[in-house]
Amino acid sequence: MLMLSRRLLTPLSVAAAVAAATTVPAATAAADTDPVSFAASAPAAPEADISRHGHVSLWNDRLEIRLRTANRGPADVTASTVRLRFSEPLAVRQQLPQGCLWGGRAAVLCETGPLPAGGPDRGTALDLRLAGRPAEVVVRVDTVWSGGARDADSGNDVHTVLAPSTGDAYAF
Repeated sequence: MLMLSRRLLTPLSVAAAVAAATTVPAATAAADTDPVSFAASAPAAPEADISRHGHVSLWNDRLEIRLRTANRGPADVTASTVRLRFSEPLAVRQQLPQGCLWGGRAAVLCETGPLPAGGPDRGTALDLRLAGRPAEVVVRVDTVWSGGARDADSGNDVHTVLAPSTGDAYAF
């Protein structure tokens, strides 16, 4: 049997107490960082159903986009952001509508404002100029932010539209 003197035991006890107070046990640390455990303990995100529909028209170097955004619920959405990406670069010197900003040379991001569940659609109108005069342009529309709400049916807010340079409106 090992006997320790009281003089040796005291510093060891203080060191052990300090270590125990500042060290997280391995089992707790793993549970805190385990994605499955974390997801189970995180509050569930509200669910909403954001939908986007509209049309695209192209003629010469002009690109017109009319977009309607709605929320079919069940939860309200404080705001959302739509991303519009183009197969052709946009002209650099042009004014974007209020609430929109550049997302790159061939992309624009626009906020839609609050979307109450079952409320009225929100309209976004873009009249853009392209850097050139292509025979056609592909426009990709998708949601990049939904105010923290989960959208289980994102198929109605993601679209790809081919618009030939005819001036006709191509719906999505």
